Amino acid sequence: MRRLWRFGEMTKTPKRPRDPNQLAKFIADLATGAAQETPSPDPLSQMGELGRAGGLKGGKARAKALSPEKRSEIARAAAAKRWSKP
Repeated sequence: MRRLWRFGEMTKTPKRPRDPNQLAKFIADLATGAAQETPSPDPLSQMGELGRAGGLKGGKARAKALSPEKRSEIARAAAAKRWSKP
């Protein structure tokens, strides 16, 4: 199945107002130079960057906070679950 779009790549241009009156004012402002058409920062990409930054340090911070016995117990449970599958 072919994807018609990719996440984060749907539009490269900023969204314009849907209301016809607001759109007309926006276009008039652009034509007269009263407004600049600048792309607004994509909030999803900003959230993704924050999530990635937290994910990169999350495992190390968790391992540092756990005692060796607790880490061993978690690893033992993970191995048992992994090897229990057919």
